[in-house]
Amino acid sequence: MDSQKASVLPGIIGKIVQGSIRFPWLTILLFCLISAVSGIYAVRNFAINTDISNLISPELDWRKREIAFEKAFPSRSESILAVVDAPTPELAALAADALTEKLKGQSGIFNAVRRPDGGEFFEKNGLLFMPVEKVGETLGLLQAAGPFIGTLGRNPNWQGLAQATQMSLIGVRGGRLTLDGMTPIFDRFSNTFEQIAANQPASFSWQELLNNAKSQPGDTRRFIDIWPKLDFSALEPGRAATDAVRKAAADVDIASNYQARLRLTGPVPISDEEFATVKEGALVNGIGTVIIVLFILWFALKSARIIASVFIALTAGLAITAALGFALVGSLNLISVAFFVLFVGLGVDFCIQYSVRYRDERYHGDTLKDALVDAAKGVGGPLTLAAAATAAGFLAFLPTNYQGVSELGLIAGLGMIIAYAVTITLLPALLAIVNPPGEKEPLGYAFLAPVDRFVERYRIAVVAGTLGVAILGAPLLYFLRFDFNPLNLRSPTVESIATYLDLRKDPNTGASSINILVPNAKDAQAVAAKLRGLPEVARVMTLESFVPEDQEAKLGLIKQAIPALRPNLNVKPGPTPSDADSIAAIKQTSEALKGIAEGKTEPGAVAAQRLAKQLDALATDSTARRAAAEKAVTMPLNFKLAELRNLLQAQPVTAANLPDDLKQTWTTADGQTRVEVFPSGDPNDNETLRTFAQKVLEVAPNAIGGPISILKSGDTIIVAFIQAGALALFSISILLWIVLRRFGDVLLTIVPLLLAGVITMEICVLIGLPLNFANIIALPLLLGIGVAFKIYYIMAWRSGQTGLLQSSLTRAVFFSSLTTATAFGSLWLSSHPGTSSMGKLLALSLVTTLAAAVLFQPALMGRPRNGTKPGTDAGVK
Repeated sequence: MDSQKASVLPGIIGKIVQGSIRFPWLTILLFCLISAVSGIYAVRNFAINTDISNLISPELDWRKREIAFEKAFPSRSESILAVVDAPTPELAALAADALTEKLKGQSGIFNAVRRPDGGEFFEKNGLLFMPVEKVGETLGLLQAAGPFIGTLGRNPNWQGLAQATQMSLIGVRGGRLTLDGMTPIFDRFSNTFEQIAANQPASFSWQELLNNAKSQPGDTRRFIDIWPKLDFSALEPGRAATDAVRKAAADVDIASNYQARLRLTGPVPISDEEFATVKEGALVNGIGTVIIVLFILWFALKSARIIASVFIALTAGLAITAALGFALVGSLNLISVAFFVLFVGLGVDFCIQYSVRYRDERYHGDTLKDALVDAAKGVGGPLTLAAAATAAGFLAFLPTNYQGVSELGLIAGLGMIIAYAVTITLLPALLAIVNPPGEKEPLGYAFLAPVDRFVERYRIAVVAGTLGVAILGAPLLYFLRFDFNPLNLRSPTVESIATYLDLRKDPNTGASSINILVPNAKDAQAVAAKLRGLPEVARVMTLESFVPEDQEAKLGLIKQAIPALRPNLNVKPGPTPSDADSIAAIKQTSEALKGIAEGKTEPGAVAAQRLAKQLDALATDSTARRAAAEKAVTMPLNFKLAELRNLLQAQPVTAANLPDDLKQTWTTADGQTRVEVFPSGDPNDNETLRTFAQKVLEVAPNAIGGPISILKSGDTIIVAFIQAGALALFSISILLWIVLRRFGDVLLTIVPLLLAGVITMEICVLIGLPLNFANIIALPLLLGIGVAFKIYYIMAWRSGQTGLLQSSLTRAVFFSSLTTATAFGSLWLSSHPGTSSMGKLLALSLVTTLAAAVLFQPALMGRPRNGTKPGTDAGVK
């Protein structure tokens, strides 16, 4: 009864092939029309969504919260963050201000541009955000330096510098200052002038001079928030905007004028550069892959006509699959885009199996048409079961919440069905037209006969040894790592990611912060109070954080300082001195420094002599060199004087009079407010972020943000992996049972498959390859991919074939695996880390499953129940 059922499917497939070769031109024409329409549709609808957040189903609770937050504050997900770095705080601020003004004039490209760390509000009220003691100390220093400030304000040039120096030296002579105390000041000027003399970029910071401290990276960095008008019809929607920002920076010439560097990060550049990384080298890798695949096909098929037919069939199938994919899922994601490679890598297996069997039938004397039909009958059963099982392995991801792989599973699953369909229709029709010559030599590998005999003779040892290796390596599975951080799927070499990773080192930038959306300001304060008590939390911010504390005391100190400071700050610069006047002032300063240092050897005297030497050199140097030295000192001076004038204009700050653009980043029109929480500890450590996320969620279950996404995404993917693996195993087992009707035969197919999966994961530990969001798909797909090889062998074995390694079946399996490995290898070569890791694990899993099929499975099966002569290819007939 089983035999009768088994013979039905090959007979049906034989009739399908018979129909295709009876009307070959009609079959080819039909596929040409379908492929052409599909190709046009695919090209017109080609789209890739590079947003990693879209890899997870939007129906999950935490994803719903993310989406709700993005709707409440859409500007945060469609923005560009321009990062401006310069040698000094003054130059960074000047560059950021100049670039901001340039960008604000381009309303056709940008919806809005603002400085989150600048603008009129912070320029006037900066002192109010300092502690009371620091405000008093700062104002005290400014009052003490009042005469110097007034002198420099009236003459921001060499004459003013000379006068200020003279005043300082008078203070030294009078005992109010010490010469050694002037050492840092002298050295700062000397360093700047030495850079000028060496034709190097020179900078000078009055802020560092006043604070007597070197600026930290955060002090010399400024930010610009940019909301561009995005072109969603383009593959890189923000490309025009980012190009405009870079052009504006070049027009302002922030590099030459302010020694500043511009870097872009944020959601828009990250998304655009992600796509650029994915496509980088794709054409070259694709062409190289096609060439290698064609080379392998030549060794497998030894006929240009057969290879051309296989190539055309695969191209048609790929076009149809692509069109169906875009019709079903819209845009591809960073994982589903791999369906192109998976289709070629796996679809070619079906074509090779059929083509090799056809060649074998021709060798045994069949005519062209008889060989095509007999080949279909011979491999029809195994091919159908392999296609169904492979599709089941892909489709097993469909019900999971891992949407990125779910979409890949849908497209690739349908692709396997399409690949199977073109193999038994279009490919035979093409072969019937091109009429390849008959075969002169057998297709098997006679030289593997000794291996066949060895496996048969020592099958118990082979099985026990292989299982023993797997069992001994089992403890390695404890060390199998899963990298939960999606950032590690992105290329750290692209500017947007490199900048983001750099910013994440500074906990104050908020790159690893968590946000909580609450109904109103009162609830925000209540939640913030609870979070501030957590040791995992470094800082909590709300809109109220921009209302300074102790304002009355601070404003009082400012009011007291105004009479002494304002006259010195509100002076008008005098006329610009001539170059001769500048030389005279420089010489005068040099002589004064030499005079006070004469005969002394303490540090202050050495520093004064060093500065005098630099001034003497400038006095005899070119006018351009003197002007450059003057600009290096006076440009930040003018900025600092303007900044001090603004600080004296501070007014009481309330939640009501905060700037509207600031309010809009913290509250919505209906009063919802966000609370931002910053982690303590190392923000680059995954475990630190996971613990931080867990503790915040305990206080605020509706919290969202990067650390929570990492935590929840990891949980979602692990669950999806278990679900997909179990479903794939179950569905494949059912398929095998339906066809094989023997529980033992099902185990003979499944056990090598599971063994290959275990060994694959053990090797991952040995080579230091962690599982991640992208490559984890390789393991469930191993069930679908690997079961095809196992099915070919179990079906041949059941039909009575012996000497499997020397048969044409092994030739087909070997070259099929080579072409598939080549296709996966093209992913491995990608410059995109996620895609590369996917290709690496897919290729590794392919090697282990091939070894399990070719070496372990024959030993596990033993001699067939009804043996035939060695090397005979027997299918299900």
